[in-house]
Amino acid sequence: YQGIQKLHSNSQIPKKKPRGGKLTCEDKKSNQELAKIRVLGEHVNRKLKVFKILSFTYRNRRKRFSLRFNLIAALYNYELRLPQTEFA
Repeated sequence: YQGIQKLHSNSQIPKKKPRGGKLTCEDKKSNQELAKIRVLGEHVNRKLKVFKILSFTYRNRRKRFSLRFNLIAALYNYELRLPQTEFA
């Protein structure tokens, strides 16, 4: 995680608290904004794990992996567009 900037120069990582010190308010706010963006990707990863496509080794034909991955992504996007209703 910390070495990601060697691979991707545009990546952002949260600021760490210095040893024996505290983060500034600006650093805390920056970390919160970064976390808001990051959590969206984490929710997608969780949904893919629910469908078991990322949880286990894929054992079917390789040609079908991208098809299934795209179908799951389409289902997830469809679910996002549905109006959020509460069930009483």
